[in-house]
Formats: sequence, structure tokens, C-alpha cells
Amino acid sequence: MRPIYTTAVLALLAIRPAPAQAPALTWGPAPAIFPAGAKMAVLQGDPGKAALFTIRLDLPAGYKIAPHSHPADEYITVIKGTFLLGMGDKLDATQAMKLQAGEFGTVAAAMHHFAIAQSRTIVQVHAMGPFVLTYVNPADDPSKNQKTKAGTQR
Repeated sequence: MRPIYTTAVLALLAIRPAPAQAPALTWGPAPAIFPAGAKMAVLQGDPGKAALFTIRLDLPAGYKIAPHSHPADEYITVIKGTFLLGMGDKLDATQAMKLQAGEFGTVAAAMHHFAIAQSRTIVQVHAMGPFVLTYVNPADDPSKNQKTKAGTQR
């Protein structure tokens, strides 16, 4: 009986699925709602529509996203680097939890939170769209600052 069992196990070990090919990501500048310097790639869905989406953000070292909230729960996985994620109305790195590559965090809908990339960091964000980012302090919104600056330059 033992030789048949050994043969069956060896046969099963030989039948392994091929590793999944990672799709090539198309990176571009993150939308203007993010501070300049971030890149974004869409993995699944359309962040502008009322459906599930998955994006990746490539953030340079020292990159900061001021306190903000979203209307839907946000699920964050750190792919590369060190990501500081903090809750509250003030950006305070000492009050943030440190997430390393491979770690996961969640932020509840409407929860005020902030983020800091300690090193070059890539995070994956999964949520229900449409993606909306509302800054606690409207003056922190880079998209409004760009419009204001563009409107005042002559």
C-alpha cells in the first residue's frame, strides 16, 4: 500500500498551477486631490464609479497626505516601504501606526485620518467608489490650491 500512496503524492506534487503572471501596471500622476509627487495605477474597476475598485499609490519618501476622510471604508495593504497611518484631525507622526510591507490596515467611512510615507512606499487601496477624498481643513486640498494659484497668476 505504501508504494501506491507515495506514487500518488508524487503525482500530485508534480501537478502544480503555474504562478500567476502579474499584470503590467500603467502608472501615471495621481489625481490633483493628492499632493504632487504621487503616482497611481488602477488595478481593478473605475474609482470614479459606484463600484469596487483597487488602486496602487507610489509615494516618495516623506510624502504626506493631510487629515481627510472618505465616504466608504478603505482597505490598505502596504506593498513596499513603510507607511504611517494615523487617526485624527492633525497630522502627527507620533500618533500614527507604522505599517511595513505586507501589512494591512483599514479606515472606517468618515473617519478622519492622515498618512505619511517614511520611505518610498507603494500602497494598495481597495474601496467602494466613487473615490472621494475630503480634507478636514479645506486649505489642505491641493486641487483647490492649484485652481486658486492658477487663477491668481498673470
